[in-house]
Amino acid sequence: MSSTTAPTPAAADSGALRVLVALSVAHLLNDVLQALIPALYPLIKDTFALSFAQIGLITFTYQLTASVLQPLVGAFTDRRPLPQSLAGGMVFTLVGLVLFARATQYSTLVVAAGLTGTGSAIFHPEASRLARLASGGRHGFAQALFQVGGNLGSSIGPLFIALIVAPRGQAHLLWSTVLALGAIVLLVRLGDWYRQHLNDVRRRSPAAALRPPPGPLPRGRVALVLGVLGVLILSKYFYLAAMTSYYTFYLIARFGVSVPAAQVYLFVFLFAVAAGTIIGGPVGDRIGRRKVIWASILGVAPFTLALPYTGLAGTVALSVVIGVVLASAFSAILVYAQELLPGRVGFVAGLFFGLAFGMAGIGSALLGRLADLTNIEYVFRVAGYLPLLGLLAVCLPDLRHEAAPGA
Repeated sequence: MSSTTAPTPAAADSGALRVLVALSVAHLLNDVLQALIPALYPLIKDTFALSFAQIGLITFTYQLTASVLQPLVGAFTDRRPLPQSLAGGMVFTLVGLVLFARATQYSTLVVAAGLTGTGSAIFHPEASRLARLASGGRHGFAQALFQVGGNLGSSIGPLFIALIVAPRGQAHLLWSTVLALGAIVLLVRLGDWYRQHLNDVRRRSPAAALRPPPGPLPRGRVALVLGVLGVLILSKYFYLAAMTSYYTFYLIARFGVSVPAAQVYLFVFLFAVAAGTIIGGPVGDRIGRRKVIWASILGVAPFTLALPYTGLAGTVALSVVIGVVLASAFSAILVYAQELLPGRVGFVAGLFFGLAFGMAGIGSALLGRLADLTNIEYVFRVAGYLPLLGLLAVCLPDLRHEAAPGA
């Protein structure tokens, strides 16, 4: 008699939850490192005498590299998953950060941004697939838990700069390599679980693993809905580009706060983004993703429109509300799109993470140019209107009530 027994459902759920938590921690470490780039801007702007347009080009390079590569990585790994590519992507990020720390020329900063963007492009599609594999059917919850790690990491990045790098100089960014090495170790372990899980799925049902289920909508309508989702991503990430790249400059210019204080206020906003992320996924599982998308994108407009006309305390308070409400959209949009295109998890994750990075990069470059032509306060008055594009959410069908063609 064999002594091997199958795990109970409770044990399997517990193991999958541990994987999701570990994956969220890995996402936290990844996005701490990615967030160091915009948090460095006030320091490198003075060190290298950069214009706002040059700052925007650094972000554009980072975001464009990620946005172009992510759908390609996702489409490839839909056909041939690469579990250890998770750790491989972190190696690119590590090299990029070392270059940032040692840079003496503007061109080196741009190359470093491209390398960190490549690391992000490799990490996100496969990590999103792993989150779905470990979800146990709670796709919104799993995606939100994965995302909240990233958003928490994004909020910690400015604190790292404010407490460690800004007082001591650019070279102290090398301390971030400790986090990168820790992330590589964790991602190797997660890659092992991922590979074993894929092997188990293939042994149980090799044919099903290769045959995606039918989608809920005809192909032409799928393209239309994806276009609407793309516009909603544009509105969300153009506004987030204004906040992540230029909020510190806005606070310094309008209220005269110090650079460390501005970094702390940016942390407050980014922490609110993390809180909103964990709310959006489970709520979408319960009430439907379409309602979450509608409420998140359009619902934030009154607050973004009011922000440029309030004092410092009001600005910080509104930034918290904006972060919570706006952030709840992304996990809902991503899972909605994965339900729209079943069996294309990697491609969808790569496409929408890529769109997010790309729109943030384009938005940062355009808003930086606008700031050079006008002033940073004008940028925030204009950006406040972007969430009104959320009206397009009315075009999204409720996928729970749609039948697949021929079903």
